[in-house]
Amino acid sequence: MNLMTKDLLINFLIILFPIFLAHVIYLVKYVYRLKAIRGWFLAIFPILSLILCMLFPVVTEEHFVWDLRWIPFILGGLYGGYRLGMILIVITLLIRYVTGGESGFYVACITFPFIGVSLFFISKYYQKISVGKKIVIGVALIFLVHILTDYVSTQIFDLVIGISLWKQYFIIQVIGIVIVIILWEVIMANFQVLEKLVKAEKLQIVGHLAASISHEVRNPLTVTRGYLQMLREDVSPQTKVKYANIALQELDRATDVINDYLTFASICPEKMERLRTSAEINHVVNSIKPLASKNGIDLKISVFDDEAYYVVGERKKFQQCLFNIIKNGIESMSEGELSIHLLHAAATIQIKIQDQGRGMSQEQINRLGEPYFTTENAGTGLGMMVSYSVIKSMEGTIYVSSVQGEGTCFSLNLPIHAHESM
Repeated sequence: MNLMTKDLLINFLIILFPIFLAHVIYLVKYVYRLKAIRGWFLAIFPILSLILCMLFPVVTEEHFVWDLRWIPFILGGLYGGYRLGMILIVITLLIRYVTGGESGFYVACITFPFIGVSLFFISKYYQKISVGKKIVIGVALIFLVHILTDYVSTQIFDLVIGISLWKQYFIIQVIGIVIVIILWEVIMANFQVLEKLVKAEKLQIVGHLAASISHEVRNPLTVTRGYLQMLREDVSPQTKVKYANIALQELDRATDVINDYLTFASICPEKMERLRTSAEINHVVNSIKPLASKNGIDLKISVFDDEAYYVVGERKKFQQCLFNIIKNGIESMSEGELSIHLLHAAATIQIKIQDQGRGMSQEQINRLGEPYFTTENAGTGLGMMVSYSVIKSMEGTIYVSSVQGEGTCFSLNLPIHAHESM
């Protein structure tokens, strides 16, 4: 391998650099969702490659200047169309004029516009054909370029170029354009895949949002349906009023879920309140009793007098958290007892919710609270995600212990806030 071939291979590496640069820019755009970076960045490859090739040419002892400018010029015209092609023609002639050499400049003034105009017509069909045909067209254009350049150089300007130099130059150009076409097609395919992923991600978000809203709304609607069914039974007027009020409250809760669900994403409490934990537990238990009765589950409550102890949080979200965990426990059992204990330990209040369901493995316990992870066939996993986020916003923690086939225990630990502190 002589010196010219080595230098031309270095020139080829110069062509590859802008290709990978364009790829990196697109990946950055995808990762950081940069809308400012649009299709214009695809022009980085041909323009920058052309400029670098012409600024760092190979000069032989015969005072000929060689470079691989035709590769980015041809591919830029084929992929970029006439607009990019015109820019490349202007850049080529400008640099060729500045670098000097009258004969070479005049040769460029004939060959580049001629090939450039040809590319304008071919580019309309080039994008629609297969990669194999694109490679054939690229090699054919390199062959046409050499014939045209040789004819103009020898017949019009009487330049004598050695056959060995032409062979080396032609072979390297052919190999170069084949490699670059393949690389560019792979990169463009990656771009298309990423674009599809972005669209699929947006559709997935929409689907998850719809699923999450339906999940949260279904809970109060289920309770409402249960109380409405109980209204059909032979009960006292006072009991009917009580059932109707609870049903209306649950419908209001469904409305609140629809209006406020997006706030669950960050779980930033809007209205901090002092909450009596026992009162909130009793409220949730009263709301979920119809579902427990329907499934044949007994609810056992054991709470201490917490008149002097308060936790701080947003009432509706705390109730939603308790409702989700209790409902999951009920649905995990075909029969049995679900117990709820309220305990006081040092500076914390602990709520223990123990079911006698099928239990979970340690791997499932570790994934609790992840978006869209659920052990239920028809579940979405969003209820548990919300519960974890609510307890975290109240500066509390959730511990889970479970034995498969025996049941699961959720321990909610919340810091106590004295009555006079707020």
